[in-house]
Amino acid sequence: MRILVCISNVPDTTTRVKFSSDNTSVDNSGVQWIINPWDELALTRAMELKEDSSNAISTVTVATVGPATADPTLRKALAIGADDAIRVESETGDAYQVATQLAAVCKSGDFDVVLCGIESSDYNGSAVGGMLSEILDIPSVSAVSGLKAEGEEVIISRDIDGGREEVSVPLPFVAIVQKGIAKEPRIAAMRGIMMARKKPLQVVPAVESETLTGYLEFALPQAKAPCKMVDADHVKELVGLLQNEAKVL
Repeated sequence: MRILVCISNVPDTTTRVKFSSDNTSVDNSGVQWIINPWDELALTRAMELKEDSSNAISTVTVATVGPATADPTLRKALAIGADDAIRVESETGDAYQVATQLAAVCKSGDFDVVLCGIESSDYNGSAVGGMLSEILDIPSVSAVSGLKAEGEEVIISRDIDGGREEVSVPLPFVAIVQKGIAKEPRIAAMRGIMMARKKPLQVVPAVESETLTGYLEFALPQAKAPCKMVDADHVKELVGLLQNEAKVL
């Protein structure tokens, strides 16, 4: 059984967002890139499954769509434990373009389980996983918070209103995972970092695809009003502020 984990290369969550002078694109200068947090949890769970000798999982591969600047992020995934990595040489477009490129990777690799984070922490589109399964014409399960393998069978857990359900899906399939799939993201050890340098990172050309959506303009949210401090003895003043300014009473 082979697992593919789709990795999104995203800015560190502490990054200060900057736009171009005309506000039509994001300024990536000085950005620290990381593995998308949901994808990192998916990779962690994939590694846990592979390391369990009772499972029939042979390899864990990671893949992303992007330019060469994404290679360090893939190397980090290799250091965490992935066996190999694939990067599609392409500037990232919209969700449909990314899903089309990842679908080509899936078709060429004969993967049994494809894991995608529920969304990326930059654009929060929440669309790639579902599109990928449709392009591949294979089942998908969303909101996956648990994943276990029993021989050649994979059991999926989902959180639902009022409880939790378990479902079994025929291979191959796409699992769109959320928080809970793993407790904590795995941190690469020094040995893993050294081994990652020798693991294969394959760069493949992009297939013909199109983008269906685009961005016209970006804008930062309005700055929050400064915090007002009220002395603990001035209860009436606090109530007045909550009623007349905050309008929460």
